[in-house]
Amino acid sequence: MDKTYSITIPEERKRGQHLGAEERGAIQRLKKLGYSNRAIAREINCSPSTVGYELKRGTSTYCGRGRKPSYSAKRGGVVYRNNRSRCRRPKTHFVDTAFMRWMVEMVRLHKWSFDTCVGRARLLKRFQAQPIPCAKTLYNLLWSGELPLTLFELPEVLSRRIHGKPRIAKRQNGKSIEERPCEVDERATFGHWESDTVIGQKKQGEPAAFSIVERLTGYYLTIRIQSKTSAGVADAMALLHNEFSEHFSDVFRTITTDNGSEFADFSEVEAYGSEVYFAHPYSSWERPVNERSNRLLRRFIPKGKSMRNYSADQISMIADEINAMPRKRLGYRTPEELFEKYLDQIYQL
Repeated sequence: MDKTYSITIPEERKRGQHLGAEERGAIQRLKKLGYSNRAIAREINCSPSTVGYELKRGTSTYCGRGRKPSYSAKRGGVVYRNNRSRCRRPKTHFVDTAFMRWMVEMVRLHKWSFDTCVGRARLLKRFQAQPIPCAKTLYNLLWSGELPLTLFELPEVLSRRIHGKPRIAKRQNGKSIEERPCEVDERATFGHWESDTVIGQKKQGEPAAFSIVERLTGYYLTIRIQSKTSAGVADAMALLHNEFSEHFSDVFRTITTDNGSEFADFSEVEAYGSEVYFAHPYSSWERPVNERSNRLLRRFIPKGKSMRNYSADQISMIADEINAMPRKRLGYRTPEELFEKYLDQIYQL
């Protein structure tokens, strides 16, 4: 019975592919008929040297009873499979090297990722006397238990989130992100920021951290506030305005935040000369740089740990640690290096 999803004509073998059982059977039959290696190669569409190697593999050195050794397709297949089972690159041992010891120290003390360690070491040309494994190899070693690190020391390995569609806003604190200039999305100009708040424990009156990050350089600022309220956010922005004074509108050209209740009065920041935009509700991916930076903050302040355990200076020092982390998208330079460069240009003008 004919079927639309099957055929009876075998697919023609492509040159460069390994020989299969059908080709070995054809070699055995044609060789008995007296075909030369070149004639056999033309029949099965391969190189004459391939036929010669196959005949050598499948021909035994001794047949017994004075008979001449002949090629066997079955023997050739067995030898081929045995050879393929040993055909692999020898495993390179990276565990006890200077780079690995340095990498473990960076992960534990400074919360660096594997990719950051590899990229920074190659950028600065460190450990040139020995090979540096790629980030994928390091993750494979981590999952196989061959590194002196645990999965909990790299928490992002265990969490991957799939984004959904933005919900329609029922309440808008100010101008929508849809009105934001296109140059902000391109991430090619300096002075466009994203902000949010980070809490430790979900309790009434619990202190929080106001975070704001520059999109181009990834420079991250955190300020401890007394509570997750609009008054606490206003105090944080007042501190930033005092720090940058007359250059505030040049450094903070636009700020994009969410529609949380603590940002209900955030549009008042426009009095400082900045443009403020609000993302759609439940659409954290519209502020990707800030969300990524807040995840880095969670390496130092895990969820559920009260912000009361950290002073304002400690939270600022954590931000300094994050700004000193090399980033892949920055060519493994640090946000601090790039931010200071753009800041010098503004102050020179």
